[in-house]
Amino acid sequence: MDPPPTGTTQTGTRTRPGVEVSDFDRPRLPRHVRLAFCRTRRRRILLHPETVVVLNGSGGAVIELCDGRHTVTEIVTELGARYQAVSEDEVRRFLTQLVSRRWLELTDG
Repeated sequence: MDPPPTGTTQTGTRTRPGVEVSDFDRPRLPRHVRLAFCRTRRRRILLHPETVVVLNGSGGAVIELCDGRHTVTEIVTELGARYQAVSEDEVRRFLTQLVSRRWLELTDG
């Protein structure tokens, strides 16, 4: 029996390490992760069970757009409209890191 494809779950979302982010994936936060604003730090944070991740400004901007409606291409385009210099590769690497840590999941576009 062949193992299931790496990174695919029965619900059609991918969260496992080694998953590549494609143009048509729609990233979103899983149920166990929340995006919040920390007034003390004056930064956006990701709340994960037993973990708090403090995001820098660009990280917060990327995560804000990870709502399950925007594709990766749309996220890069939106960030390019907001900021003059946006590296598509850096955005993809950031999203891939979040997916591998299970702080973000991908749904097929």
